[in-house]
Amino acid sequence: MRFEFFPLRFEFTARESLFFPPGKAANILRGALGTVFRRIACVPECRDEKTCEGRHSCPYAKVFAPVAGASGPSGLADSPRPFVFRARHLDGRAIHAGQPFHFDLNVFAMDTIVLAYFVLTFSALAREGLGPRRGKADLRYVRRLPAAGLPEQIIYDSVTQNMAGAVDPVAVELDPLPSAPSKIRVEFLSPTELKHEHRIAARPEFPILFGRIRDRISTLRSLYGAGPLEIDFQGSGTRAAAVKMTACEGGRVEAERRSSRTGQSHSIGGFVGVAEYEGDLAEFLPYLEAGRWTGVGRQSVWGKGEIRIVT
Repeated sequence: MRFEFFPLRFEFTARESLFFPPGKAANILRGALGTVFRRIACVPECRDEKTCEGRHSCPYAKVFAPVAGASGPSGLADSPRPFVFRARHLDGRAIHAGQPFHFDLNVFAMDTIVLAYFVLTFSALAREGLGPRRGKADLRYVRRLPAAGLPEQIIYDSVTQNMAGAVDPVAVELDPLPSAPSKIRVEFLSPTELKHEHRIAARPEFPILFGRIRDRISTLRSLYGAGPLEIDFQGSGTRAAAVKMTACEGGRVEAERRSSRTGQSHSIGGFVGVAEYEGDLAEFLPYLEAGRWTGVGRQSVWGKGEIRIVT
């Protein structure tokens, strides 16, 4: 079994000054992405992408209104979108005219047409302006980052205005890793909220962490890739319960996002810190590696739930 995705880096040069408020860079990018993507991809007569007759061939509907499959548990209230932002380094940062900047976008849809629409959308968005100051920028390059043995690949170059004809996805193998260490440290880099028994878990106990990553990977594969995981979900959860948390440092941080569409405020806080685990990790370490790219928990699309594994 494997999990495939495209780890992309979008590189810009600022034409005017830009500013990303602390803790909200990914949220700003996500909100602007949806607005411009819909304008580019949807037909004018579309009023609701969830009921539109052309939704099955519409890139916007595939990305922003996915239909959940019936197979496998999801552990998620809503169908996950096929991307996550990685933009923590932009939080609270001012960028001056002429300076380069970038953010990463991990894309889980295997349809390369979707990649082309992401390039078109962010190129248009940069020209119109990013951040609360609407500073204009130019998209220079889009690269597939090197990962899992694949080298870097330039998939868009603004000089030639060309998209790569073929882009291979990165694949993380999910089979047990016999050489896995018995102790690991997981860093929760951005606010993380893990649901367990219909409530937010106070601490990232290992069976909860693994369960949410496993279910997220299965749902993403079911919606956008090779299909749901063909594994014993209950058995893997039982075995994960034998892995113990030996240390946990950190706590909850609070943050809010305000919807430009509804005007309502929503919490985007969660646990930030580190946890150490010990046990037989051979079965679970590949899933944690995949979770590094997918994120885990609520609101991952905004960059929440970013983790790093230290062995």
